[in-house]
Parts: sequence; C-alpha cells; structure tokens
Amino acid sequence: MNQALTDLQARDLRHVWHPCSQMKDYEAFPPIVIKKGQGVWLYDEHNHRYLDAVSSWWVNLFGHANPRISQALSEQAFTLEHTIFANFTHEPAINLAEKLAALAPQELHKVFFADNGSSAIEVALKMSFQYHMQTGKPAKQRFLALTDAYHGETIGALSVGGVELYNEVYQPLLLDTVRAKGPDCFRCPFQEEPTSCQAPCSQFVEEQLQAHHEEITAVIIEPLIQAAAGMKMYPPIYLQRLRALCSHYEVHFIADEIAVGFGRTGTLFACEQADITPDFMCLSKGLTGGYLPLSVVLTTDQIYNAFYDDYGTMKAFLHSHSYSGNTLACRVALEVLTMFEEEQVMEMIQHKGQQMRELAMAAFHDIPYVGEYRQVGLVGAIELVANRQTKEPFASEERIGYHIYQRALAKGLLIRPLGNVLYFMPPYIISEEEMSFMIQTTKETIEQFFQDRGAKVG
Repeated sequence: MNQALTDLQARDLRHVWHPCSQMKDYEAFPPIVIKKGQGVWLYDEHNHRYLDAVSSWWVNLFGHANPRISQALSEQAFTLEHTIFANFTHEPAINLAEKLAALAPQELHKVFFADNGSSAIEVALKMSFQYHMQTGKPAKQRFLALTDAYHGETIGALSVGGVELYNEVYQPLLLDTVRAKGPDCFRCPFQEEPTSCQAPCSQFVEEQLQAHHEEITAVIIEPLIQAAAGMKMYPPIYLQRLRALCSHYEVHFIADEIAVGFGRTGTLFACEQADITPDFMCLSKGLTGGYLPLSVVLTTDQIYNAFYDDYGTMKAFLHSHSYSGNTLACRVALEVLTMFEEEQVMEMIQHKGQQMRELAMAAFHDIPYVGEYRQVGLVGAIELVANRQTKEPFASEERIGYHIYQRALAKGLLIRPLGNVLYFMPPYIISEEEMSFMIQTTKETIEQFFQDRGAKVG
C-alpha cells in the first residue's frame, strides 16, 4: 500500500507517535486520516469509508456520532464540564454510581471512579493489597494471574499481564506475580470440549493457590475471553471454579471486565453467565459508548469498611486522578446505560450474535487455513493455522494476520489482527447488510491472501 503522503499524513508522521505500533511500518503503510464517522462507518480524507468492525478498540457500542449520546454530551458541556472530585461531587456521577450498583452482580455497592482501563486495574490491585494490610494479613503481597493475560500497560497492570509482546522488556521493573496456566480450549491439554467440560484446567490455579495462598492477595482474570492472548474463549464454569477457589483460600477475585463488559459477551457483564460476584469488578471501554475515557472499580461493603475510619488511622485509600469522575464522561455513561434500558439492547445483541455466528460458520468452515472460528456474544475470532489437523500455528515472523488486516482495509473493512488471529466485534447497531459485508469481505480477503501465496483454497 505504498502511496504518496497527503499533507495531514506528512504532518502526523512529523510529530505523532502512535500507540501499539512500530513506527517504521508507517513508511510503507501510513496512518489513515479519519475525517468523520457515521453509524458503523469511518470516512477518511478521500471520503473512502471503512466498516469499523472492531468498534474502535472495543469502545463503540451504538455507532459513531450517535445523535442521542452527542446531544447529551453537548447539553452537559454547556452546564458543567468538570470539577474536582475530592470533597465535591455532581449529579451525573451520583446517578451513574447508583445505576451501576443496581446493575452489577449483587453485593458490589461501592463505586470508585478512575479515567481509563489500566488505571482501574491499578486501583483494584492497590485496594486489594491495602485491604489485607489493614485487616491483619500483611504477608499477602503478591498477585496471581494467568498465562497470556492482558490487563493494561501501566507497570502494575503489566505485572499481572502475561503477553510477552507487551511486558518482556520491562521485566526488571515488574511485580513478582504468581503465574498459573490459563484455559486454552482450542488446544485443550485435556482433550475436552468447552460445551461439556468441567474446567479441569482450573487445577493449574489451584496448584498455585495451594502453594502460595498465604502470600497472594488477589487473583485477576478477564471473564470468558482472554482478549490479547488471541481471543481465547472459555466456558463460565471456569469462573465458577475460580470463585470457589478464591473463597476457599481467602484471596480476592478481581474481574477485569474492561473489554468484555456492557453486553459484549451476550450479557451485560460476563460474570453473569457464571452467576458469580467478584470482590472487585473493573469497567471501562464501552462504559461511555466510545465517547470519552472513564473507568470504575466496583467493590463490596466489606472491603469499603476496611478503609472507613478516623483520618488519623491513615486507612483511607489515597488514590486520585485529575479527571476522576469527569462530569462529561459520567453524563455520557449515564446516557449509554439508559439506552440499554430503553432500546432493548440485550435482545438486539442476542439476535445479532446468532446472525453473526451463522454467517461466519458458513463462510469460514471450508477455508483450509482456518483452524477455528469461535464466538461469544458479539465477539468473533478466526484462528489461522499452517496445518488444520495438527493446529500448527504460522510463524509469528510471517505476520499473517497483519497482512490480511492491510488487505481488508483496502476493501473498506477494519478488522484487527492478534498474531495469527483475526477478530471482529462490531457496534451493536450494525445492520444485516453491513454484517454480511463484514463476513464476506473477511472471507474473500483470507482466500485471496492464501491464493496469492500459491496455496490451494476452497
């Protein structure tokens, strides 16, 4: 996709350092300048349009430039845009906290505001640690996390992450995390099927808890989908096993629902499918429908009460961000939750999830390099393999997913690669025609890519 740079592209590359990018790649594949969005579509400076099949990094729920959310944001902006949140408060934050506490799994009554997903993880880790310091268990100074986990890219969040791509270079700076092998249903070591298994792989967590529970303060997990690991999906029973283990060994359960919350998995929160209540639940991304950064950590009265005392005891949770509880973001989040209530969103997700599954299974089933198509809710993932029988992966240096991603963009489709895995999770308002375009374009792009490599396809 070599091309002459536009003025905006040249100015971008002169100063902007883009996230999650090797900037040298931009020499041959410069950034696409987006000028506007409407519904599921993004429009570039040449008025070429792209179907945003990844909801702009999981955040968009109801389409770009949504009239209802934009109106609520505009009205709030002319009333109050932001205020200090220590010793002050405002109506949007109060209403939002009430609504979240009512919707969340039972017993999660307290809401702490932060401003992005990684910050929410830091809050949960620190709260868990401080709780144990203040309740007579000072030996609990470590966290347990799964292999291939992803929880953000600040130092604490990286410490509990397990994707080497992101944290290997920072190892000397990271916390000493206890690591347990996570679920891998596509290459299950027990030869089980996710629809019928009893999560025998939870024994890997139990082994670590048996050995280290006296020094572990919390276990952290992404419920139902380990996203950055390659969209590894696992059944709810694994969460039930984990909840029981955490209770038995007296360690906290931190549910990182930053990516999977707000309907992505087919229920408002992924934990609902396992009928469990975590000790901490971290939320962000879809919370504001893709408009503004905001995150929250919900927790129990029991944990809150361990911090509640006279000031001189120094038990307060002294953590803050300048934009904690930002008024605009809270007002937008409130509108998003009201839309869930008034527009039958969960029913829409169920219907479109089934539709997407049927289209995808029909489209990808016979492509020999598709090892598996998997889906939870409105999150779909295609794992490409060099050998379908042995499930042998392609070498990472080939960057198979990245090349297909580039080709799909040329066809007007924005999907994302995670190594050899391609994924899509469109905004919930995607139409039947748009969903067909998304699936068929992905199929054609994969087939053409392998045909150009000289492979026999179909």
